Amino acid sequence: MFKPFKASMSIALTAALFLSACSSGSEETTSAKETKSADDKIVLGFNPWPGYYPWFIAKEKGFFEKYDLDVEIKEFAVLSDELNALSAGQLDAAGVTINDLVVPLSNDIKLKVVNVHDISNGGDAVVVNKDISSFDDLKGKKFAAEIGTVDHLLTMVGIKEAGLKESDVNITNMSSNDAGPSLIAGNLDGAALYEPFIGQAIEGSNSKVLFSSADVPGLITDVMAVTDDLAEERPEDVKNMIRAWYEALEYWKENPEESMEIMAEAADLPADEYEKVFESIRMYTIDESIAAFEKKDEYSSLHYTGKETAKFLKQLDMIKDEPNLEDAIDVQFVEDVKGK
Repeated sequence: MFKPFKASMSIALTAALFLSACSSGSEETTSAKETKSADDKIVLGFNPWPGYYPWFIAKEKGFFEKYDLDVEIKEFAVLSDELNALSAGQLDAAGVTINDLVVPLSNDIKLKVVNVHDISNGGDAVVVNKDISSFDDLKGKKFAAEIGTVDHLLTMVGIKEAGLKESDVNITNMSSNDAGPSLIAGNLDGAALYEPFIGQAIEGSNSKVLFSSADVPGLITDVMAVTDDLAEERPEDVKNMIRAWYEALEYWKENPEESMEIMAEAADLPADEYEKVFESIRMYTIDESIAAFEKKDEYSSLHYTGKETAKFLKQLDMIKDEPNLEDAIDVQFVEDVKGK
């Protein structure tokens, strides 16, 4: 059985959820921060999306130690748990999509985007029965997506590009964990899914990909976010984490089999199966990462994608105010790493 890589990609966490996470257990959060400041530990969290797994190469090959970093990796099966931990000050750094940061930023959680890990290049998709050839064919059909997630957003972009109204397709709220098996069982005509559910649906039923993240490059971009405290008080540690990341990517390039074994073991999957997943993920070079920080009116820009996601979530009444992305998207760290 595959491990659920994106594990409930919930960018649609409500303000109440985050405020609750921030207000509850304040004494525990303070204690955790005091402990981390005492031993300089950096707690790095992410959900099991393969694009974050080169961090395990950095850990295994000693790149954290090379830069005098004490990094604790903490995995979350459910993204909402990761975002709650991040907002509550229990993480110093996290792997998330730019889309996922809109809600905590709108709730005045102080975070900075400092690097780009990867983009989904087909790893998220609208999967439909083979008798459906267009979004127009989905009218009156049974379609599922997890409302407010990046895959819901991807579906809305596809509907818009097809010249339809959002209301033309009736969407049932369902996670990929449930929608994938339901599509395979024949209970749905289509669903917004991510890997490994895309591959499972295609292999297990009469299904195909109608529209995917490969059609909208940059819409689903995975980034490295850090707390403002870490960025302001320990900027060199942030840069060293970025250095360790790119050394891990270089090691992967030079030692592909060993690196895949390291990541596959962390994912609890056979290496040959895990390797296939990366066919739908594009890992970014440092130059591509820096380029993503540029302000452009296209999804390749973090600023544009963040703003479009904010509009999307505001329309769904999932945020009240659009966040200030200018302060949150900070290219200086990766530029400094590139310059040395």
